Amino acid sequence: MTHDTGRDPAAPRHRPAPGTRALVELAGLRRRLASMLYESMLMLGVLALVFLVPYLILGIGFGIAPPGGLAWLHIFVVLGMYFVWYWHRHGQTLAMQTWRLKIVGAEDGRVAGVGRSWARYALAWPSVLLGGVGLLWALVDRDRQFLHDRLAGTRVVLLPPQRPS
Repeated sequence: MTHDTGRDPAAPRHRPAPGTRALVELAGLRRRLASMLYESMLMLGVLALVFLVPYLILGIGFGIAPPGGLAWLHIFVVLGMYFVWYWHRHGQTLAMQTWRLKIVGAEDGRVAGVGRSWARYALAWPSVLLGGVGLLWALVDRDRQFLHDRLAGTRVVLLPPQRPS
């Protein structure tokens, strides 16, 4: 009989310096990808509310069709505000809470600041859209971190399970 520890077997363990204890465990690749999939479903709702509805009102009500570049900029800004607000405020989006993941600064383990959160968000776009090269980077990275996390100075860590009260 096997016992599920809740730990992703593909997750690398943070190796502390000799004589010290690890305070966090880096999140595994499978858990982070599952969280991204869940996040993409949540983003459909966010975009429907703050993108689709206004564009339908503009198009149907006023006969205005904003140019495509403006639409992409709108999507970029709206999603950026969502992610940066959650990452800076809690270190977690709604999907990350479900998967017990948190974004922290690589050097200090604290919740990422606004600037670092925006950098991570902006770097994630090419990381994902250029054939997923930034996600594939995790296969060769020593800590299995995505390229946008490495470049932004952030890490995705696994939080311990909640104890029932």
